[in-house]
Amino acid sequence: MTILVDAIARESVILACIGFLIGGIDDLALDAVYWLGRLYGRRDLNVADLPPGVTGRIAVFVPAWDEAAVIGPMLTTTLARFGDEDARLYVGAYANDPATIDAVAGVAAGEPRVRLVLNPCEGPTTKADCLNQLWAALLREERLQGWQALAVAFHDAEDVVHRDELRVYRGLLGEHQVVQLPVSPLIDHASPLVSGHYADEFAEAHGERLVVRGWLGAPMPLAGVGCAIDRDLLGKVAAARGGDPFDAASLTEDYELGLRTAMLGGRQVFARVRDSDGRLIAVAEYFPNRVKEAVRQKARWMIGIALDGWDRIGWGRTGDWRDHWMRMRDRRAPLALLLLAIAYLSMLACGASWMVHVLAGDSGPVFGETTHQLLLVNLALMVWRMAMRAWFTGRAYGLWQALLSVPRVVVGNYIALMAARTAIGRYVVALRGQRPAWDKTRHRFPETVEP
Repeated sequence: MTILVDAIARESVILACIGFLIGGIDDLALDAVYWLGRLYGRRDLNVADLPPGVTGRIAVFVPAWDEAAVIGPMLTTTLARFGDEDARLYVGAYANDPATIDAVAGVAAGEPRVRLVLNPCEGPTTKADCLNQLWAALLREERLQGWQALAVAFHDAEDVVHRDELRVYRGLLGEHQVVQLPVSPLIDHASPLVSGHYADEFAEAHGERLVVRGWLGAPMPLAGVGCAIDRDLLGKVAAARGGDPFDAASLTEDYELGLRTAMLGGRQVFARVRDSDGRLIAVAEYFPNRVKEAVRQKARWMIGIALDGWDRIGWGRTGDWRDHWMRMRDRRAPLALLLLAIAYLSMLACGASWMVHVLAGDSGPVFGETTHQLLLVNLALMVWRMAMRAWFTGRAYGLWQALLSVPRVVVGNYIALMAARTAIGRYVVALRGQRPAWDKTRHRFPETVEP
């Protein structure tokens, strides 16, 4: 019994250490590129430094299923903040969701910039399917009214837009065809751990990872909100797919769209731009504040990016190490979570081994010198990673949230492990031919927002 427990403890520790070492070196390489860029003067832009920008109407797509609680305030706030910008909002809804229809119609009644588009199918279908209906509505209006949009921007029904968002799009769309703004999760102070861990993850992902991705010139996945695509380029995506720009069976249409536009030669930019007050021009929104809803959301992301996305869009361009590296990082989540589970198992096994040895009256499990060195290196890498996350969180949210980012790592790991279990189960079901549905989470909009 003692020999078996010792073997499980020893082998699980070694396996977890080797896996974490590889992942840690991968992260360290990304950090090195980031800090080299900072050293050589790469910084956020200022909105005043942007060129005057291109003119033309920007169509904003807002898919909505069961969003009666948030869509009205979102549209009102968006219209107020966009001001006299030439923009038109297309809101997708379903006939069997009368509450959302009424909320949108209430805003659209006296507002010519809002279009309510009803999906011919009963909801929920998928977000991608709803976006296809909005694309068709845009094409109809362009054909009937004799104009063509400059670009198509995307938002969710719970988004809080920045008043300079369209200014950034116009300033960058002349040189680029795809513009992605950062996403800034709002922290629910009644749930600082669950909702706050999204803030930590996005602060790091949109403060470093997508920034480095852009510097390297690797294809950039889109966040699905706060992004704009040149109208002609989106038309090319649609033509390449036979008419619809989105695959209605996709659960992460935004991620795929970013990679597909790059494959078609679209020039992309991740735009970290500061407004006149020095604040980051980003999309703000609440993310789930309960563990169960966070697990559902992250399971959907994991299926669409790491599992189903692997099947659907494959790997990068031949010989493009930057593209391959970034896609590998996108899809390493299931393996990383497996290693995390093994690490937790090793902790339990080591504890069990120690207890067995205590009861037997001899010394505890013995690890070799190499294992001790691996543990020390991994400890250093873990401390560095947590320090980096705290730094990015602190830069975006302040010192207190930076300190909270440390215990939130445990919360995030737990949610990710539960999401992985859910994702694998759903992926197996999908392989059997079950059509995906819009598995949305409950949304909320801030009670008070400045116009």
